[in-house]
Amino acid sequence: MSGEQETHVVTVQPGGWSFPVNPGESVLEAALAAGIELPHSCRNGTCRACRCQMLSGQVSYRIEWPGLSLDEKEAGETLPCVALVRTNLVLYVPDAKSD
Repeated sequence: MSGEQETHVVTVQPGGWSFPVNPGESVLEAALAAGIELPHSCRNGTCRACRCQMLSGQVSYRIEWPGLSLDEKEAGETLPCVALVRTNLVLYVPDAKSD
């Protein structure tokens, strides 16, 4: 079974909040459903408002060219609005808020 077919857990630091992400659900969609507010705007990978640091884990993207440069991707940056989890994930999002 591939990683995109499984439910995974995302942890948001420094808050320490965790939430499940179901297959086909973006990280942003799952966070909002769990009451965790991540910075966002366009929800389609172009505005970069949701850009954050991936401390561990792997993602794939709903779109072929998300609004990240190759250097940014290699540095571990991600766009949660179009990111699909492939493994459990830890993100560093200092502006995140929880209900």
